[in-house]
Amino acid sequence: CGMKGLSTPSAQGVDFALLAYGTWGGFPLFFALFDGVGALEILAHRVIWSCLFLALVISLLKRWSVIANIRQAPRQLLPALACALLIGANWGLYIYSVETHRVLQASLGYFMTPLVNVALGVVVLKERVAPTQRLAIGLALGAIALQLLQLGTLPWLSLCLAVSFGTYGLLRKQLALDGLSGLFIETLLLLPLALLLIQQLPVSHFDGALFFTAPYSAALLMASGVLTALPLLAFAGAARRLTLGTLGFLMYINPTLQFLIALWVFNEPLAVEQLTTFVLIWIALALYSWSSLRQQRRVPT
Repeated sequence: CGMKGLSTPSAQGVDFALLAYGTWGGFPLFFALFDGVGALEILAHRVIWSCLFLALVISLLKRWSVIANIRQAPRQLLPALACALLIGANWGLYIYSVETHRVLQASLGYFMTPLVNVALGVVVLKERVAPTQRLAIGLALGAIALQLLQLGTLPWLSLCLAVSFGTYGLLRKQLALDGLSGLFIETLLLLPLALLLIQQLPVSHFDGALFFTAPYSAALLMASGVLTALPLLAFAGAARRLTLGTLGFLMYINPTLQFLIALWVFNEPLAVEQLTTFVLIWIALALYSWSSLRQQRRVPT
């Protein structure tokens, strides 16, 4: 009976979610391996190799017909381009946070993302939210204001990561594309910018000579594309099998792993003011999760 239970769609969805969020949470360890490679070059390679890998996956799955259908709906290309630019900016900021030893700020940004999603729903989509969720948003704003008063600076990196990924999710919901096709289109739209960026860099590991003289860095750059695509594909598999409540709860694995890695592996300092901000955000997330679970239980199956 136990083995039979493991094969259920829900159990498969949890496995996919653990793979996706665990990979994302461990990304600081991976990007810390790059030595002497700038954030912009890593980002450009991430786009190029992701595009090639996704093209291979689509070919193996024979899904090119879905991509070809986009020609019949050219209006979707503009929001797809906006999604591509947002996720590209998010990737770049995240890599920058690892390079500059600001993984704690990145962790805070991804903890704030669900609350940014709620705020965007209220402001942009005019959605009605429960009073508890409004209180959660208020606590998050209070945490940011408190850090501004105590430290004299805004956590701009955390805010940019949260807003860019939250806005990406808002626009992505409006695209009638599945996870694989949407990710490939976004990466394909970023490909010209990535190639242009590679050409402008003074030192690029895309150059054939550097691939031979620095094979370790070259292999890492190629692997970055695959490691970008795999968790997103796993996330798409989890989203089809799990409820939004379960998916949202498991999502906290990602910033939690980043938080622990920043403290235990990278030994980043955690000031009392920063810890206060985290605690307020965690309380806000607890209120938000509790309110979301209550709303789901009220909806008939």
